[in-house]
Amino acid sequence: MVFSANPLSLSVSDPFFDSWLRQNGYPEILEHRSTSSATSAATPSTTTPSTSSSTSTANGFFTSLYSTICILLSLFSTNPFAKLTNDDLAAPTPPWQASFIGDYESYSFPVSGAQAQLRVQENVKRYARNYAWLLVIFFACSLYQMPWAAAGLIFSLALWEIFKLCSAMWGLDQYPTIQQTIIRVAQCVAAVTLIYSGVQMALFSALSVNYAGMILHAGFRTLTRAKQASHGRSR
Repeated sequence: MVFSANPLSLSVSDPFFDSWLRQNGYPEILEHRSTSSATSAATPSTTTPSTSSSTSTANGFFTSLYSTICILLSLFSTNPFAKLTNDDLAAPTPPWQASFIGDYESYSFPVSGAQAQLRVQENVKRYARNYAWLLVIFFACSLYQMPWAAAGLIFSLALWEIFKLCSAMWGLDQYPTIQQTIIRVAQCVAAVTLIYSGVQMALFSALSVNYAGMILHAGFRTLTRAKQASHGRSR
């Protein structure tokens, strides 16, 4: 007798069951459910015999290639921030080696677009702070490769620090019109400096590399329990 992936399907709907698994920290069961459904859907029928082995091999190759391309496209068409909340950004940063990177068994190619979407959204939700730190690192590397951009950013920050110091020294709070005028002039100078020094290009490069790396890591990283490594050490 074969049971469905949802043993409570007689009384609980699949979306509610998936939501319960996600909220109670069972991502590996969600991964198994998506894998099982994709495998059962991709199982070919054996009632009709093949007329030619070469034709069957060619059809299987192109089918596999088409499926792989569709899965890769679904990775980059998924909204990775759909389930991200402020609590995820405020949570502690997961360990880099034990949790974020893992070992070679922690990675596998998704078997379907649904599984790829599930992995991306769940892993971005879990490793949001790791990806944020990587963005900072990539931006720093971009500034290192573009000295004029780094100089423009430093000049803009120094300009605002000088403005705050002069505002407190001269008591510009008592003259709001003059203060607002100086703020607008400083904003225009900072914007022109940032644009002509190429800071926006450095930021765009860092965002592009970080987004591509985030999508690929989240899509190929299998779903495991957040406390699985700590349980393994306690044993």
